[in-house]
Amino acid sequence: MSTFHAVVRIDHQSAEILQFDTEHVQAQKIKAHSHHTAQHGSAVRTQHEFFGTVCDALAGIPELLIAGSHTAQADFRHYVDKHRPALLPHILAWETVDHPTTPQLVALARAVFLKIDRMNGVPTPT
Repeated sequence: MSTFHAVVRIDHQSAEILQFDTEHVQAQKIKAHSHHTAQHGSAVRTQHEFFGTVCDALAGIPELLIAGSHTAQADFRHYVDKHRPALLPHILAWETVDHPTTPQLVALARAVFLKIDRMNGVPTPT
């Protein structure tokens, strides 16, 4: 399926990537792997591995909305700023959400992308 938009619901343990067009939604889930070690900094490395995997899954998607808790978004944004700056132009919006269902998340994303398109002068489909 060729899609132009995606919404990512992210927290510190998992990410749900929903690519969609007008008729279809394709879901992908990514879970963080926990490394139980007493080594200093292992939690940071684990989080970086997880965020890196999420960024890899987002490669090639032109327009992204990142949704999640404020803390998870801030940590992901910091990772992207520092380690994956090429992804930044594709992230059009950040939304703080609690625990939306998949249909609620897609509806939110459609509304956000429609608003962005209108602000950029893209005609609204009728």
